[in-house]
Amino acid sequence: MTELLKSWLSKGPSSQQLISFDHHDIVTGGVFTSQVAHIHEQLSQSSSQRWLLACEASDLFAVGLCAALLAGKQVILPANTQPGSLSELNNEFDGVLSDVALCEDKAFVMLKKEFPSSKYEWPSLDKLGKLVLFTSGSSGQPKAVYKTIKQLDTEVSILEQTFAAHLPHCSVISTVSHQHIYGLLFKILWPLAASRPFLSDIVEYPETLTYYTSLFPNLCLISSPAQLSRLPEALDHEQMMRSPSLVFSSGGPLSFEAAQGITHCYGHPPIEVFGSTETGGIAYRRQTQTDQPWQAFSNIQISQDPKDGALTLQSPYLEDDNWLRCEDKIELIEPGIFHLAGRLDRIIKIEEKRVSLLQMESLLEGHPLVSQSALVMLTEPRVQLGAIIVLSAQGQAHLEAEGKLSLNNVLKAHLLTQFERVTLPRRWRYPDCLPVNSQGKRVLAQLTELFDHD
Repeated sequence: MTELLKSWLSKGPSSQQLISFDHHDIVTGGVFTSQVAHIHEQLSQSSSQRWLLACEASDLFAVGLCAALLAGKQVILPANTQPGSLSELNNEFDGVLSDVALCEDKAFVMLKKEFPSSKYEWPSLDKLGKLVLFTSGSSGQPKAVYKTIKQLDTEVSILEQTFAAHLPHCSVISTVSHQHIYGLLFKILWPLAASRPFLSDIVEYPETLTYYTSLFPNLCLISSPAQLSRLPEALDHEQMMRSPSLVFSSGGPLSFEAAQGITHCYGHPPIEVFGSTETGGIAYRRQTQTDQPWQAFSNIQISQDPKDGALTLQSPYLEDDNWLRCEDKIELIEPGIFHLAGRLDRIIKIEEKRVSLLQMESLLEGHPLVSQSALVMLTEPRVQLGAIIVLSAQGQAHLEAEGKLSLNNVLKAHLLTQFERVTLPRRWRYPDCLPVNSQGKRVLAQLTELFDHD
């Protein structure tokens, strides 16, 4: 298999390669080379080895990423930049690469749009650095996932091998962040290695998406189930005159109804990719019928644990050749083809963001107004979190004096120290005690029943 990414990193872009664009500017390979070399020079002069990288603009993020990897540094990608989350990672990094100051007590290199005045050449590839992504572990604590360039290169190469035939020379736009493995691979690393320019901004509104699809004849859209589910309504369920050449979705299964809506508006179904930060991409599908099974990528071996149906796999994207057990339950149809049948742990996806219910409950129970907490995933009228809180004496006094809305807001503000707003519970209940069975264990059905009536 070709080393598509490593080859690109060793040579750098041609001076005319279009790296990125936005509504008023473009970045060519020549400019990108100067920016990367400028940051590389600063990093090489620093003894700090572990650098946290966080930046909203994808072009600047790519500059920081390439510079740090070529300087042999360890690049830390946090799940988010909430103060509480960064505080938990404080001992994991020595310096910060960002367009804003995040941690005062760390070495800092600013990423900015200014172009170096002197001519720079692409840094030599002596020793490539590693990537470390942090995600919610099953214990609720941030879990470090290490990725070598070899692992990422293998995945980029298989993506090109699998999907390039569907992609004319196109530009890439995204509604998801590059700070997570999906956006990192599909919006940054794969486009760079395959010489496909990407939009430096995140597309936040349907109007912006329509603007770019009308502007570019060939476009690849990187999106998520939550965003694609809302898109047909935003497009008035009408067939578009200009559509993306290809639409990718990842972060969770897309409903068949949503897939049909995208097919109606854009003329073809999106390609869904199933995987995780730890495993990388595992399988893909295009829903042309209900209950469409997943097809494993050609280099992934999968099996089913006979005890509980858990997915186990062998993958070149992992550190070794051992079989890895995942907490996804599957129904194996035939070799390489399977159905997903839910999760076996308490890690869930809210708006495609991975959330540990254990971590959120622990944070809630650390607040003086809370005695006990339980979180449940609600599916009606839409997918959202419900919080059941047993209040402390101080919490009960606050509820009686200030009311439920005030109490909700206090607890939401507390959760915002570690969690992003879109992941917070939308519905709250304050019973005198948590319902349990005769063995003293919580029963999900009884917890969920508390939300049957408002």
